[in-house]
Amino acid sequence: MFESLSERLGHAVRQVTGRGRITDDNVRDTVRQIRMALLEADVALPVVRTLVERVRERASGREVARSLNPGQVFVRIVHDEIVTILGGDAQPIAAKGRPSVLMLVGLQGAGKTTTAGKLVPMLARGSNGEILLVSTDVYRPAAREQLGRLAGQLGAGFFEPERSDPAAIAAEARAEAVRRGCRWLILDTAGRLHIDEALMAEAGSIHSAVEPAETLFVLDAMAGQDAVNSARAFNDALPLTGVILTKADGDARGGAALSVREVTGLPIKLLGTGEKLDALEPFVPERFASRILGMGDVIGLVEQVESRVDRESVERVARKVKRGRELNLVDFRAQLEQLSNLGGLDSVLDKLPGIKPGALAATGFDDRVVRRQMALIDSMTPRERRYPAIIDGSRKRRIAAGAGLAVQDVSRLLKQHRRLAKAMKQAARGGMERMLAQAQRGRGGHWQR
Repeated sequence: MFESLSERLGHAVRQVTGRGRITDDNVRDTVRQIRMALLEADVALPVVRTLVERVRERASGREVARSLNPGQVFVRIVHDEIVTILGGDAQPIAAKGRPSVLMLVGLQGAGKTTTAGKLVPMLARGSNGEILLVSTDVYRPAAREQLGRLAGQLGAGFFEPERSDPAAIAAEARAEAVRRGCRWLILDTAGRLHIDEALMAEAGSIHSAVEPAETLFVLDAMAGQDAVNSARAFNDALPLTGVILTKADGDARGGAALSVREVTGLPIKLLGTGEKLDALEPFVPERFASRILGMGDVIGLVEQVESRVDRESVERVARKVKRGRELNLVDFRAQLEQLSNLGGLDSVLDKLPGIKPGALAATGFDDRVVRRQMALIDSMTPRERRYPAIIDGSRKRRIAAGAGLAVQDVSRLLKQHRRLAKAMKQAARGGMERMLAQAQRGRGGHWQR
């Protein structure tokens, strides 16, 4: 997430981390690097000035000078000021009435329709009642068809409009939601390539027809300051209640996320972090600031694991290891699938502290490798998955051809599986402590008790 910004900010704060004394020159140089990193990330100039001035003022005061660890205090100051710029406390989606209406607005291509679908599993957790989806986009039939398909995949209701007036469609959908006893009604509206009077008038009429609990601007994180300007224009025309930031997993510089709250006053409520329909998470400013400073988001990772990992599958493998039984390729594929459900390796590493941006690319092991390994296992017979030792040269050729990959890929997969199975067996026999001790001696170190 925002790799360039994270790398630049992380480099700047690492220069003072651990210092026992910070001079005015240290503060001036670090603040200058922070300013350059923010400007290169396309953060709005007024926001950069505000953030830098706050950091400089606090870092030059008694807070740092009287600290026993000035470097860590400086990093905390930068973190706290980024949190302040992002809005401070998390702002959850608010429910009002039954049904609670969520109205999504924004420019074409920002991801409104996909986001409408992603909201379903999120709202369904802890929600009592059906969720109804409706599109008021009368200009693009493909938008309505896409939303209908998403509703079918997610088991949500979908309202098929008979009228061609967006405000009338919204009113009818709300009446239908009341009739069904729905808990939520999600309104996907039409977008344009740019702001115009017709778009604003249409959005205003829809808003008046349904009086939504939340009117959310869907902002493309990759669009930079243009998206922030659009949010401001929508906010002037409609009583917006918040922002949903999409495509945060892409090649975004981060300027939109760091600018939108300060420029518009609107809180960022949700963050889209991938293409999957569960890749939508609450926006928590403190966690987000930690992630772009390279401090990770362990709490977010734990929540992600709890909501997306199949606990029964994990416990089954754990029991197998505990009994000292060797893991087969069925178990190996199950673990790869669990990793994929978490959003892939990038998503996991992004939340771990101390991991530099791009660290995964340097290893040569990425999500494509995971998908290829799953394809190879799928190309095997059930017996080969349970007993990988029987896979010889001819079987390797058949498996590789079935997955459309090379024989070397099959050999690499089997080697990785053997290593994992051996490590797990050693751990089950109490060898984990011995392995760690050997590794420590290899580094020339000693355990501290």
